[in-house]
Amino acid sequence: MAAATIVHDTSEAVELCGAHGLYLKPITKMTISVALPQLKQPGKSISNWEVMERLKGMVQAHQFSTLRIAKSTMDFIRFEGEVENKSLVKSFLACLDGKTIKLSGFSDILKVRAAEYKVDFPTRHDWDSFFRDAKDMNETLPGERPDTIHLEGLPCKWFAAKDSGSEKPSEDVLVNVFEKFGDIRNVDIPMLDPYREEMTGRNFHTFSFGGHLNFEAYVQYREYAGFIKAMNALRGMKLMFKGEDGKAVACNIKVSFDSTKHLSDASIKKRQLERQKLQELEKQREEQKRKEKEAEEKQKEEERKQKELEEYEREKKREEKLRKREQKQKDREVRRNKKQLEKMQAEEQKKLQEKIKLEERKLLLAQRNLQSIRLIAELLSRAKAVKLLEQEHNEEKLRLQQLEERRRLQEAELRRVEEEKERALGLQRKEKELRQKLLNNLLSKKMDELQQNKEETKITTIMKV
Repeated sequence: MAAATIVHDTSEAVELCGAHGLYLKPITKMTISVALPQLKQPGKSISNWEVMERLKGMVQAHQFSTLRIAKSTMDFIRFEGEVENKSLVKSFLACLDGKTIKLSGFSDILKVRAAEYKVDFPTRHDWDSFFRDAKDMNETLPGERPDTIHLEGLPCKWFAAKDSGSEKPSEDVLVNVFEKFGDIRNVDIPMLDPYREEMTGRNFHTFSFGGHLNFEAYVQYREYAGFIKAMNALRGMKLMFKGEDGKAVACNIKVSFDSTKHLSDASIKKRQLERQKLQELEKQREEQKRKEKEAEEKQKEEERKQKELEEYEREKKREEKLRKREQKQKDREVRRNKKQLEKMQAEEQKKLQEKIKLEERKLLLAQRNLQSIRLIAELLSRAKAVKLLEQEHNEEKLRLQQLEERRRLQEAELRRVEEEKERALGLQRKEKELRQKLLNNLLSKKMDELQQNKEETKITTIMKV
């Protein structure tokens, strides 16, 4: 269908359904043919645009609503022109038909022929003869007689329910619009049936040249009179929509009688059965898709679990490897600490032995010193005794005094020697006690450090586990 055009003159419009702003406006089209001359010079051509401008100039008092090229050949150019109202068609034809055009650069004259556009619309004879001659039609049954109009190129937006927020056509609106001609038995808008395209293999969503979505519809009247009134009213008419702002647009629609038994009871039942089959098939497909999706999700879940298990195993192996590495490191540390402890114990033992030897040497020297003191004391005692014996005959009294003095000195010396002896023995005893105490302290300290290292190693192992 052609694009919707803006209508400036609505004086000839006939109301179809005022509630929905729909009107019928006469088709005011004409065909204009311009005969072309033989082009004698190669490379030279006639401009279609220039011819069109010349045609517009031939009707200076008025203007074409639309003028387009319908066909262009080497012999002629055919235009389709449209004017605002029916009364202007004759004026335009008078200005154009039989006239000539002189183009710049061409010596030949171009002859113009114009005629009113012949509307392709079925007549009463067409449908009467069709249903009379059709062998598979029963005129007593609805849908198999002239009672159904087939409409194509209806704009969806014009037949949408008001305040619905949708541009899809409504069957209720379609009934409201066409019940003006008679009681309607049934209507059908194929594009509203989501299964119709799959049932018929046709696409019921069509676009006009202007990009607006159009649809086709079937309107079935209960009485033949309603069908006749509708066909007569629609003959030679285009559909016009007038908005609340007063602006009007019109578009051509194709009207024909239904010859396919589209709204017969048998066809309706057949479509219902096919729709049920498709619905069942769609349910099966959805169920299949659901099962496939569930299987896919299950497989993904299993893959995810398998991946997690593999990741857990890898992590477990990694942790085991790390634990073994740490255990080896701890074992090496324990061995190294043990070696260091043994080395320290050996060094301490060596130092202790050296200290013991030193103390024993000191004790030996003290004993020797004590023996020397005793020997000296004995020698002195003997020397003094000899001296006293030698001097007895000289001075008995002095001798006695000297002996007394000597005795006193000897006693003092003996006491001093005894004290030295006691002091040496005390030093020896203290030396033994000190050595034993140092050895015990060193061994206790090493054992505590070793026990502490073992406890720390055990706690660390427990915490990691």
